Amino acid sequence: MMHLLAADPTLADFGKDPLWITIIKAVMLFVFLMLGVLFGVWFERKLISRMQHRYGPNRAGKFGLLQSVADGLKMGLKEDLFPRTVDKVLYLLAPVIMVVPAFLAFSIVPFAPMVNLFGVQTPLQLVDLPVAVLFMLAMGAVSVYGVVLAGWSSRSPYALLGGLRSAAQVVSYEIAMGLSFVAIFLFAGTLSTSEIVKAQEQTWFAVLLIPSFLIYVVCMFGEAARIPFDLPEGEGELVGGFQTEYSSSLKFALIMMGEYLHTFTASGIAVTLFLGGWRAPWPISLWDGANVGWLPVLWFFIKFVLTFSFIVWVRASLPRVRYDQLMALGWKVLIPVNLAWILLVAAVRNVVINEGDRMIGIGLGAVIVIGALAIWMRFDTVNQRRREARKAQVEAEFEELSKEPVAGGFPVPPLDLPHYHGVQHKEIPSGTN
Repeated sequence: MMHLLAADPTLADFGKDPLWITIIKAVMLFVFLMLGVLFGVWFERKLISRMQHRYGPNRAGKFGLLQSVADGLKMGLKEDLFPRTVDKVLYLLAPVIMVVPAFLAFSIVPFAPMVNLFGVQTPLQLVDLPVAVLFMLAMGAVSVYGVVLAGWSSRSPYALLGGLRSAAQVVSYEIAMGLSFVAIFLFAGTLSTSEIVKAQEQTWFAVLLIPSFLIYVVCMFGEAARIPFDLPEGEGELVGGFQTEYSSSLKFALIMMGEYLHTFTASGIAVTLFLGGWRAPWPISLWDGANVGWLPVLWFFIKFVLTFSFIVWVRASLPRVRYDQLMALGWKVLIPVNLAWILLVAAVRNVVINEGDRMIGIGLGAVIVIGALAIWMRFDTVNQRRREARKAQVEAEFEELSKEPVAGGFPVPPLDLPHYHGVQHKEIPSGTN
């Protein structure tokens, strides 16, 4: 019986459940995500408050655990206002478009292997597809329509700019994120999430494919629009970004829920594709019963919470980057590095896994590494010349300013007043009256 429960699910195990089991799993996933949003808001506020030497929520319930529930009830009881010039249909539809794809994207995340659910052997995963990872990327792209429509339907320049920023950001980082998965596909040989978890039985892909994991971590913040990449809602220049015209009502609550659900999806995908999914970490994995039955749910939940905690920690530690820095990082760094890394992984796979021509694989890998180093040195040389030219320009400007008789004073430049002409200045030593 233990060996039966410990079996890794495959694509053939999906689609055989009775309808009532599928409904139960869908309800369990919905409850998990809804409770996760309530707990996630409280956890983020509490963790950031501790990092900033504050108490955080501490009024509603023990340790403030009911603060999110109180805020949700408050938003539900508030008057629902509509700005005069908004497109009401799209204005109401945009928050829904942001939330629904996040629920659908999480449906491909495996929580555990085959489990006994009310007497039925079933994988603890709502659905799996031969192209499950592509489905996740598609849902992430669809949710951006909600942000763009929220900005466009609000008829506000701030909201419109926030929506356009979100579209450009997703186009930039969705490509880099998709490329970071290619190395996983090459090693796992599949796009199915359950089989990718199975492929990490010996070594997590976060260890085996460290560059892909690091690139995904950066893209994760850009995809979820979290600090330091939350440019679509930059308060300093866009007031509230795409959600400027949404009052504190249920519409605003849906937008906040969508943001947290996208963060949860990014964390769940990181755990599934890079951190072994529901598999126990070493050395717990040496125990035969570590990945049996419902116990893997605990390992998945621990990894999930730690990943979400890392996202919150980054929010409390780093400032928001400029928009040009965001675009430059995506197009000039992440995508080129991704392409070079994919070529290198393909060469290694040809040598190690497929037993191809060893010399061809080694030669291709050497060419890729040398080419990447040459390109990096070329760009580094160009940037160094630009920095030197900028430094020389600044020094020339300071030298020119030093020649001006009225420049350089602090806190204000000295005034060139006619009635002071010819008057001798007397230096007064410091400390004398």
